[in-house]
Amino acid sequence: MSRARVAVGPRRQAGFTLIEIIVAFAVLALGLTLLLGTLSGASRQLRDAGDAGKAALIAQSVLAANAETLNQPTQLDGDTEDGRYHWQLAVTPWQDPRLQGRKQPVDASAARLLHIRLDLQWGEGGPRQQLHVSSLRLAARPPAGDAP
Repeated sequence: MSRARVAVGPRRQAGFTLIEIIVAFAVLALGLTLLLGTLSGASRQLRDAGDAGKAALIAQSVLAANAETLNQPTQLDGDTEDGRYHWQLAVTPWQDPRLQGRKQPVDASAARLLHIRLDLQWGEGGPRQQLHVSSLRLAARPPAGDAP
C-alpha cells in the first residue's frame, strides 16, 4: 500500500485576498453611484412631467375662464398657484401668411379668424418649464355700433 504524502509547512487558507475585497467594494460603489444617478434623473423627469401636466390643466382653466374675451383682440396676463405659474394670453386678428403684403377685401359683416396664443411659465422659465398653446377661433364681427 502506498501512503499519501502530506505537505509539511504553512498551508494556504481558502478565502479572498485583500485586493479582491477592495476591487469588489469598488465595483459595488460604482454600481450604486450609477443607480443613484439614474434614480435622481428619473425623479426629476417625473417632477417635470407633473409640472407640465399641471400647466396643461391651468391652460385649460385660463381659456375656459376667459372664453367671453376670446371673441375680440385682447391681451391678458396673470398668476396662479401663489405666483408659481405665470400666464399671458394674446388674442389677435389672424393674418394669412400667404397673403401678407397684399390688400385683402374686408367684408364688415363676415366672421373673422382670431389667433389665440397662451404662454405659461413656471419655475425658472427654462425650456422644460414653458407651455405654449396656439389656436384659431372663428368669431362673429361685432355690430357696427359696438366696434371698438
